[in-house]
Amino acid sequence: MAIDVAALRAHFPSLAQGLAFFDGPGGTQTPAPVAEAVARTLTGPLSNRGLVSVSERNAEQAVAGFRSAYADLLGVPEGAVVHGRSATQLTYDFSRTLAKDWREGDEIVLSRLDHDANVRPWVQAAERAGVTVRWIGLDAATAELDLGSYERALSPRTRLVAVTAASNVVGTRPPVRLIADRAHEAGALVFVDGVHYAAHHLVDVPALGADLFVCSPYKFLGPHCGVLAGAPDVLESLVPDKLLPSPDTVPERFEFGTLPYEVLAGATAAVDFLAGLDTLGQGRPGEAPGTRAPRRERLARSLGALHEHENAVRARIEEGLRKLGDTVTVHSRAKERTPTVLMSFAGRDAREAQAHLAARGVVAPAGSFYAYEAFAALGLGDPALRVGLAPYNDCEDVDRLLDGLASFL
Repeated sequence: MAIDVAALRAHFPSLAQGLAFFDGPGGTQTPAPVAEAVARTLTGPLSNRGLVSVSERNAEQAVAGFRSAYADLLGVPEGAVVHGRSATQLTYDFSRTLAKDWREGDEIVLSRLDHDANVRPWVQAAERAGVTVRWIGLDAATAELDLGSYERALSPRTRLVAVTAASNVVGTRPPVRLIADRAHEAGALVFVDGVHYAAHHLVDVPALGADLFVCSPYKFLGPHCGVLAGAPDVLESLVPDKLLPSPDTVPERFEFGTLPYEVLAGATAAVDFLAGLDTLGQGRPGEAPGTRAPRRERLARSLGALHEHENAVRARIEEGLRKLGDTVTVHSRAKERTPTVLMSFAGRDAREAQAHLAARGVVAPAGSFYAYEAFAALGLGDPALRVGLAPYNDCEDVDRLLDGLASFL
């Protein structure tokens, strides 16, 4: 079923400003139901978690609703969902915990494709533990991982493989399940950065083969926070540093301090909004709860429709870029990729393109986007322009983007 983009866009107050947003990989705009959930929770009544007063029960419900929503979104049990301030913070926390068991002579394998948030925490933990870092190379010609280098990097000493499910900068989707299966054969754990992937595909953490998986709701219409989903047995085996009185149960042992209940409520509302993308404008969101399909099923249907919509919009962008000729170099070349296009311009600075587009109401950022290793591997010494899609992008947005680029060149 197709997405009614006009009905979808009506839920985003920021779109009324008339801007065309192509900065989705950095964070999406927020629909009104998400903001309303945050405000409703904040204005309470609200207390710390408990079961005595209504304000305590409201906090409990915010936590329970969050775990249920992200269990449905990620395909894991509710008790395997961990909240964090960001995916970066969660990765640092888990890198320190996992590294407690690493010994000198152990090895870890990292990817040149990844955002630095799935590189530097592991590099720094390895340095402290005296552990060797091996690398999966990136083929600059195809923007694909070099799986031959991965086979050479694995050994019986490998303790961890960290890899992205989709590149935040060129959109490449590597074969995560293949990578995970080989890692498990070597006896290693697999940590998957799903921040960019989860914005465009329904996640099934067990099917990916991930032992630990992180994502960020603000990349898919939610508030700023991070979520980690883990294999239950792996989470049970990990013992983080924590306060003595704080819970020792999973997942609470990984969540430090009082949880931001309003953020959890907003993150839950984002999942519910995603589950209804394909029904907006059709009257179905108001159907009686008892007659609705399970949320995981609705998410699969809705995100399938989103995938079709975003692929159609991406095709329109790529066709328009081809018409602009050799002055534009597109670095997003992988066969399997998200609707994310990285480009540079012959003899022109991408930051000038960003400013030129911004003056015309088109938001498309220039930079290296924390993809330090990927930029080096691709031979990109200067900033590039990234165009990334979100559910609310439409053909009019694309035409404004292409017209702006044509006038820049």
